[in-house]
Amino acid sequence: MKTLYYNHPDFLFHETGAGHPECADRLRSIEKALAAPEFSSLIRQSPPLGTEQQIRLIHPQFHIDAIHEAIPEQGERCLDHDTVLSPGSWQAALRAVGAVCDAVDKVLTGKADTAFCAVRPPGHHAEPALAMGFCLFNNTAIAANYARHHYQLERIAIVDFDVHHGNGTQAAFCNQPNVLYASSHEMPHYPGTGHPSETGVGNIINVPLAAGDSGVEFRQKYSSIILPALRRFKPDLLLISAGFDAHKDDPLASIMLVEEDFKWVTEELMSIADSCCKGRIISALEGGYNLKALAASVAVHVKALMNG
Repeated sequence: MKTLYYNHPDFLFHETGAGHPECADRLRSIEKALAAPEFSSLIRQSPPLGTEQQIRLIHPQFHIDAIHEAIPEQGERCLDHDTVLSPGSWQAALRAVGAVCDAVDKVLTGKADTAFCAVRPPGHHAEPALAMGFCLFNNTAIAANYARHHYQLERIAIVDFDVHHGNGTQAAFCNQPNVLYASSHEMPHYPGTGHPSETGVGNIINVPLAAGDSGVEFRQKYSSIILPALRRFKPDLLLISAGFDAHKDDPLASIMLVEEDFKWVTEELMSIADSCCKGRIISALEGGYNLKALAASVAVHVKALMNG
């Protein structure tokens, strides 16, 4: 398998202030883990800057303009109690969009099989007209529409195993039957969405986990609900909103997954991609706030993407 790894120094200059969990050290910890000899065959990519045209695939121009105009000349500015802008945030956000769209180009033209985009700011809480939850633009949702519009794909699936529900992704596609969005997440928990009754036009699958659930419950729900739905849907491309904050050591949630659970779910998704869409998977980083747990979890995730 040819696996791409996207990272860029610009992501480090999205500064969120002292003590903020979504910090540049997250990417430094990932970079250190993926520098190990076992990842020597990873194809390292420097992402281009994304364009406003790409962002408009999900977000209206007034939202883009509002983010741009809110960027401070120095220091930090809070959009809400946890979503922060700094002078480097605009460049980082464009670079994140550029990473996922370039990954779509590379994977769908056969230059790679899979990709992992180590980007920040993350994206899955960003609704079409609202930045929230550390997120400015919805990277994975943009990638989905970029693939639909530029490569005429009929069916795209997004699987989100971040511990928080991806309200932004759900909002973007709740009326789009050709995009399947499946999310496992702790409930009740931020942002308060993701009830199983939220089904869109039959294309939204929400699978709540309870505080204290472990890999046993996680694997059972994927095996009985999400994985069969993906097989029925037969996507032409599989995207992953890869949050690792369901790890037992993460400070922002109460799910008890370990690295083997992230390895397992990645391998299961790879198996479905192999049978449905030529193994084509693009994964983009969302949450994960314990640096050691994040690095270890990303390592097993990327290794599974590499092994096919």
